[in-house]
Amino acid sequence: MIGALAASPWTIWGIAAAATAGVILRPFAWPEFVWAASGAALLVLLGLLPMPDALGGVMKGGDVYLFLVGMMLLAEVARQEGLFDWLAAEAAVLARGSATRLFTLVFAVGTVVTVFLSNDATAVVLTPAVAAVARAAKAEQPLPYLLICAFIANAASFVLPISNPANLVIYGSHMPPLLAWLPRYALPSLLSIGATYVVLRWTQRAALRQGISSEIERPRLSAGGRMAAAGIAATAAVLLTASAFDLRLGLPTFIAGAATTALVLLRSRSGPMAVLRDVSWGVLPLVAGLFVLVEALERTGATRGLAGLLHDLVQRSATLGAWGAGVALAVGCNLMNNLPAGLLAGRVVEMAQVPEPVRAAVLIGVDLGPNLSVTGSLATILWLTALRREGHHVGAWAFLKLGALVMPPALLLAIAAAALG
Repeated sequence: MIGALAASPWTIWGIAAAATAGVILRPFAWPEFVWAASGAALLVLLGLLPMPDALGGVMKGGDVYLFLVGMMLLAEVARQEGLFDWLAAEAAVLARGSATRLFTLVFAVGTVVTVFLSNDATAVVLTPAVAAVARAAKAEQPLPYLLICAFIANAASFVLPISNPANLVIYGSHMPPLLAWLPRYALPSLLSIGATYVVLRWTQRAALRQGISSEIERPRLSAGGRMAAAGIAATAAVLLTASAFDLRLGLPTFIAGAATTALVLLRSRSGPMAVLRDVSWGVLPLVAGLFVLVEALERTGATRGLAGLLHDLVQRSATLGAWGAGVALAVGCNLMNNLPAGLLAGRVVEMAQVPEPVRAAVLIGVDLGPNLSVTGSLATILWLTALRREGHHVGAWAFLKLGALVMPPALLLAIAAAALG
């Protein structure tokens, strides 16, 4: 097996590339997870990756699976209990008939959700809420508000360690304390969020001239909806506490999500199947497939080679190393998704023993670079899934054209701030 593997690096890269292309393009309108899982299965069937190693790759995503299940349960039970519809009506009332004011309000809420609940939560939890906002405000063009959920999910994802699961992957067991993290990433985060807001609002300026309704019917929030809101707030507190004690986030998130769902269902007429049926379970085999693809790519020697290149570049100039690694990863994430790219990058920077500004630039590239394309991050894929459930569609090419305007200014400003640190 290992001999076949060593002799077939190009076959492995070809299968990984084809699987990634399938996730991006979705031929035959098949779900993303079909292509990722098929690529992983093909590697095993052709003897390019031993089954124990493939299972080991799947198991490396255990914390991510728990995190996602917890968040998806929270989102679904909150949606079914009408929490999103209530929030939507409140936001539309605050906008007072101004499309631009509503845009800014949604952007601010998206920033807070990303910072304290992670970018995946913004995609899963906030997207249906924003769709409800647009309906409540009778916006003829809801897309500008929905796009916020995708872009802010990545732009604000390095304010705190918990803002993006990829942050934990980059630092591994060497996560800096919260009080060391904040000053290191405060300015890069501020520049990233500010640049994303300015450019995204500028690109949507024509649509934001639309009128929206100021006469909004305000629904009553049920007891189940209030309990779901309390569960989301409690989950945020749990994640901050876990981060402060350098604990993995998956299990606490899963427990909080499952407990909230159980408590809400005890007071609701809906049974558990109503919630479980509507959760986007396809995300889990998608992530598992990506982890297996990365496991195979590592066995081609890619990690060692990249670590050597980065080490040599940093030896010549740490600043050049920060810029080169950050920009390269920002682009690379859109070719293979930032979760597997983050796994590779975390091992590369550990092997290369890079200085902190270089590691920070790597993290920014992994977190922010995915704003270029629809498959750059798991959060954006989750956002696409949520969009389809709400009856909206954004094509890969349309997103790429917008991302090519929104992502680069934020990336360059954030890396510049990190490199100076």
